[in-house]
Amino acid sequence: MTELAGQVAIVTGASAPRGIGAAIVRRLVEEGAAVVATDIDGVVEIEGRMRDRMELLQDLVEDVQNKNGTALALPLDVTNLDSIQKCIASVKQSCGRIDVLVNNAGSLAGSDSFMSTTPDQWQVSFGVNLLGPMMLAQAVIPEMQALGGGRIINIGSTGSLGAEAGFGAYTTMKHGLVGLSKTIAAEFGVDGIRCNTVCPGYIMTDMHAAANQRLAQEENATVDEIQTRRYADVALRDAGLPEDVAAAVAYLAGPGAHYVTGINLPVSGGVPCGI
Repeated sequence: MTELAGQVAIVTGASAPRGIGAAIVRRLVEEGAAVVATDIDGVVEIEGRMRDRMELLQDLVEDVQNKNGTALALPLDVTNLDSIQKCIASVKQSCGRIDVLVNNAGSLAGSDSFMSTTPDQWQVSFGVNLLGPMMLAQAVIPEMQALGGGRIINIGSTGSLGAEAGFGAYTTMKHGLVGLSKTIAAEFGVDGIRCNTVCPGYIMTDMHAAANQRLAQEENATVDEIQTRRYADVALRDAGLPEDVAAAVAYLAGPGAHYVTGINLPVSGGVPCGI
């Protein structure tokens, strides 16, 4: 597949091995793009182990390169404007252009009852889930305008379309992300820039597995019991895979979606959007 041959894509939040970001990196590389995989420098707990995000990114890039793909790993704190500017400058220097931005980095900070959510948790969620995508979009839009077009794909959630109790900060910011996508689509369509939101439902990532574990502890239940309850309203009665989301991103990034902008595309197995 070479629908994105000669193009350069940036994917944020790509370090988790069983994550949507890593799956998107792999799929866009398969489509022929050169992909810049980014994440914040530091450590993350995965399956009970503390792992260095930059090492995980480098493992992803080396795996892609071993399969004759083109990828680059860069540190990026999406909440920090200076970090964003340095990352974009590095991409321009290394790759010469920016055609696709996938705002995938996310945070479940403030995933608690609404009355237990602190202002600090709310601010962290805002910074990662909404402010970061806004600042990155502002950083890449001039580059895309110079090329005569581009694609910005924001990774929302079915929480962008409805609500589930216990995820107040996350849900609020993901609703805002839909508004950001529609604003960009409305303002920059004239420049050939398309912007859409992919809204995953229950996708079996490290972050989703951690959320199931947290709910199980809070409710004194097993993880299997939590998953059975959470997936009961899913038409397919199961969680999806990161690759399912990556396929939707590849479609929106490719030429087949040249007349698609400002939409919310659920990848949810038929889960209702809630209230």
